[in-house]
Amino acid sequence: MNGYGPSVENAVSSSQVKRICETPDASARNTEKQIVLMIAVLAGFITPFDGSAVNIALPTLGAEFRMDAISLSWVATAYLLSSAVFLVPFGKIADIYGRKKVFLYGITVFSLASLSMTMVDSTEMLITIRVIQGLGSAMIFGTGIAMITSVYPPGERGKALGIYITAVYIGLSTGPFLGGIMTQHLGWRSIFFVNVPIGLAAILLILWKLKGDWAECRGDKFDLTGSVIYGMAIVSLMYGFSVLPDIKGASLIAVGIIGTIIFIRYEMRIPSPVLDISLLTKNRVFALSNLSALINYSATYAVTFLLSLDLQYTKGFTPEHAGFILIAQPVFQAMVSPLAGKLSDSIEPRLIASAGMALTAIGLFFLTFLSETTPVLYMIGILVVLGIGFGLFSSPNTNVIMSSVDKRFYGVASGMNGTMRLLGQMLSMGIAMMIFAVVTGPVEITPEYHPQFITSLHYAFILFTVFCIAGIFMSLARGKTIPANHSQASGSYQNAGR
Repeated sequence: MNGYGPSVENAVSSSQVKRICETPDASARNTEKQIVLMIAVLAGFITPFDGSAVNIALPTLGAEFRMDAISLSWVATAYLLSSAVFLVPFGKIADIYGRKKVFLYGITVFSLASLSMTMVDSTEMLITIRVIQGLGSAMIFGTGIAMITSVYPPGERGKALGIYITAVYIGLSTGPFLGGIMTQHLGWRSIFFVNVPIGLAAILLILWKLKGDWAECRGDKFDLTGSVIYGMAIVSLMYGFSVLPDIKGASLIAVGIIGTIIFIRYEMRIPSPVLDISLLTKNRVFALSNLSALINYSATYAVTFLLSLDLQYTKGFTPEHAGFILIAQPVFQAMVSPLAGKLSDSIEPRLIASAGMALTAIGLFFLTFLSETTPVLYMIGILVVLGIGFGLFSSPNTNVIMSSVDKRFYGVASGMNGTMRLLGQMLSMGIAMMIFAVVTGPVEITPEYHPQFITSLHYAFILFTVFCIAGIFMSLARGKTIPANHSQASGSYQNAGR
């Protein structure tokens, strides 16, 4: 068979695969498919919503706990770091012990941590619970996409993933807007409390309705040493991005790169790695699809942040008014993502994803012309273009990532996809902060510094446009991908170009 998944099976002998990585589940009923998708959508919304909504509440948090800028930055960074460190390891644990089980533990941990956040009384407790929230988020994101991929066959998978990704992006994009309204009218603790009933609903659905566990690698050993090396490398890389352009940031990134090399060499020598490196070295589609996702997030995550500053500083809008303008992007992405996912089941998905990346590059290019007098309608038009571009790229790209590996790698593939998102977010914000540090310096953005601020925006959007142009070629370079329902090889896409 010439599907993507079998291309990585030579990393483990066929007898070994049969012994430890074959526990077929009965085909999922339509009701079970819908329950899995509903649960994944609920969790897919609240986890990124929580991560982005808290950013708008940071000034209020700082005032209540008398936190300095460094402590405030850790409220956001601790969550991202914890999520990134545990994503791939928990994806592997889910492949071994069951994806439903890990997802259930994850949503429980996340919900309890959210409830605890409504009762914190110190900075130390606040940051500690954010770490625990990140751990729960990793368990959710390391299994959510994998569960959807496990129950939906290739001909239906793209549409389901499109719906899920829509929920993720709506949570990520509407977090600052809804978080601002909630903080202003209900207090910052309401941002965390809203997670509790949603999480409880997901827990009850899992316990009541889901029967399968989806563990294709029962009996495999968990690679603790590799997970520790991986975690240390990820922490160094992500924290390094967060403190650029300081020399400490560059040093940490260098340590992270060295740690990544050590991790790869170690994983290639052991029989049961936490991340099978052959997924990256022998599966071109998987490797380039993940790289495309990293580029896309790196080029787009800081856009909302930058435009929010522009609307409030140079245009003089209130946070609530700015939020109403910025909502244009997620609205159009929410409309396009399910359609794009469904199309990727019948049309070559790399072409849809590449078109989305190209449209994103066009939108970013037009943002390089922003000025203090740019009409709001111009900005809304660009946000619409970006929303359509995001929607066209994300669902088909995720469909390709998950369909390019064998079933026993679904958890790891889901974890890798989430890790690319988090690394891209940190890199995007790191680039934005580095440009601000070089162009404007450590000053408050008052009217006399607006020209320098606008110049910083131009540099950032030029760099992000270049990223996306490179991403178009990466997306196309993965090779021809034939939708599964056009192929005789069931269960995975085919790579006609390999």
